Amino acid sequence: MGLYEKQQVGEKQPLPYPIEANETINAEGCLITPGLIDLHAHVFPTQTFLGVEADRVGVEQGVTTVVDAGSTGIWAFDAFLEEAVRPSVTRILAFLNISGDGLCKGGGELGDMSRLTPREAAALIREQPLLRGIKARMSSSVVKHNGIRPLHVAKEAAREAGVPMMVHIGNAPPRLAEVLALLDRGDVVTHAFHGKAGGMFDEGGELIAEAQDALDRGVLFDIGHGESSFSFRTLRLAQEKGVAPHVISTDVHRRNLDGPVHSLTHTLTKFLANGYPLEAIVAACTSAPARILGMENEIGTLKPGACADVTILQLRKEPTRLTDCEKETIETSERLVAHQVITSGKVLTCK
Repeated sequence: MGLYEKQQVGEKQPLPYPIEANETINAEGCLITPGLIDLHAHVFPTQTFLGVEADRVGVEQGVTTVVDAGSTGIWAFDAFLEEAVRPSVTRILAFLNISGDGLCKGGGELGDMSRLTPREAAALIREQPLLRGIKARMSSSVVKHNGIRPLHVAKEAAREAGVPMMVHIGNAPPRLAEVLALLDRGDVVTHAFHGKAGGMFDEGGELIAEAQDALDRGVLFDIGHGESSFSFRTLRLAQEKGVAPHVISTDVHRRNLDGPVHSLTHTLTKFLANGYPLEAIVAACTSAPARILGMENEIGTLKPGACADVTILQLRKEPTRLTDCEKETIETSERLVAHQVITSGKVLTCK
């Protein structure tokens, strides 16, 4: 689903049964949405150089579920459970890095093919329900001289485990066309709207054929804002060509928390400022990522009978300056702000 598809937000539906409550919340003037899901974050602060505490970018910012995108591989997974998942109120899911090191030894984790762990990763994913897929970072600084080879290994593991793959794209090699050719329906390209050379648009501003082919067969494009991976110019070009992101995520980490990312709601405001409808923006960080994770009946929904996993937002009329990763700045007159969340049976006020 892309941002041109709509989801009804805040529509009144008749309740199938009478409601009794010990506590009521005054949400007059607010937007009630499914709990926000950030499909790309880094929340392993004790073992990685980029990680931030999950609750700081989760429930404190209106996000009830964060998905750690490859901070850990199999070799630090137990520490990830103990040091990141268990202490957090925010629900944490993860894409497991195809490198056994993950990001725990810094970058360049795919530069040594002997440290990739496809069979072990597939086995661990089958055992651990919080693991929802495989992560591979396919840019030159990460793969070194190995080119496209790590992606073949990652794809083998994802197919064996029966899960989607999230692929980081950046500076070539490998070329984006090579990467896209290996992806299947349900796989996720994160950082898809970056402003670097070699992206999904050619020098003439046309969508490359391989990108169109990938979209046609159901490959999903994620924002993954990050420190250097989101461009207003690329977004405007995509709007002109009718290419909509399927998911809005932050790639939030230690180096971009104070800008340009700040939070998921701040990132969502950038789409409001560029004319995307609110209903579609909400869908891109609730129902769309829930489907990718195979959890659409558990999270990303307000269906009667589902567990209460809710975000309460405010749309404030406040002049706001928004900056992308290319240092382009735009001004807007309104912004989305997280007010409260309901998760794990608790009502929490956001900071």
